[in-house]
Amino acid sequence: MRSHFHFSETVQSLLSCPICKASLELKEQELYCLSPGCANHFPIINQVPILLNEAESLFSIAEFTDTGNSITNKQDNPLKKTLSTLLPSIDVNQRAEENYKQLAQLFVAQADQPKVLVIGCGNLGQGIEEIFAYPEIELIESDIYMSQRTMLVCDAHDLPFMSESFDGVIIQAVLEHVVDPHRCVAEIHRVLKPGGIVYAETPFMQQVHMGRHDFTRFTHLGHRRLFRNFDEVESGAVGGPGMALAWSYQYFLLSFTQSYLLRKIIKIFTRLTSFYLQYFDKYLINKPGVFDAASGYFFIGRKGTSTLSDKELIRLYKGSVKS
Repeated sequence: MRSHFHFSETVQSLLSCPICKASLELKEQELYCLSPGCANHFPIINQVPILLNEAESLFSIAEFTDTGNSITNKQDNPLKKTLSTLLPSIDVNQRAEENYKQLAQLFVAQADQPKVLVIGCGNLGQGIEEIFAYPEIELIESDIYMSQRTMLVCDAHDLPFMSESFDGVIIQAVLEHVVDPHRCVAEIHRVLKPGGIVYAETPFMQQVHMGRHDFTRFTHLGHRRLFRNFDEVESGAVGGPGMALAWSYQYFLLSFTQSYLLRKIIKIFTRLTSFYLQYFDKYLINKPGVFDAASGYFFIGRKGTSTLSDKELIRLYKGSVKS
């Protein structure tokens, strides 16, 4: 059975229909919903199940099954990655390495062999390599795109897993790209076991970076409210105001042209002339002012049984703005 997938038989047993959440049965190269009232079936392509609720998703199964029309992550281009690594970056995550070290400890304390769902694995987030040092942690890497790392294609609005399936969920730089982040977080809450851990990073001061698939930004408190059904372990900024300033500088210059070549030149120029701003963020990242001006925020939380009220929420403000 395991040869059909890139993940364990245990995880296979946790799969559910993305439409009705009923169990699935494997027949040859398709997964069939066992609910008589649903009876949908889903293809498996190169050991990757395509589990989409098409009626509620921006994507369709045909986009993966039609010849020559498979959705792939364009940022997987090896040449593009190589060229990018030769230039200094303006996207420096100041907390990811530290956060993932803490996260790994939380996962292994949660279970002997924790199972962790990664939502949006096409480009590994900064710092996640720290998890790889723990072979007992099984990562189930999902995305809405095919990539070298995709084990499962699904939409975060309808996760194709039974309730209380996972010890942890990682969703790094994804919630800005979903049309309904509240529904996605509700799905994360559903698939986590009691006391399960969620790790999220979401931008605040960043310009559009995935074209038509970029929808939402959050302040620190807005991000906390998104996870109001979780008990906070820790939260804060991952990219500081220096990174936010570098992005603004780059997009200011990009606003003058739609030429593909000129935009590439501008991106190179701005990376070479603004990368140093990250060094200010090393100093600023834990200052009160960063809660008002960060490029993005992180949240580590534990699935709880209570809901944070809005009155409690506003008492959690840590910034410098005086109302």
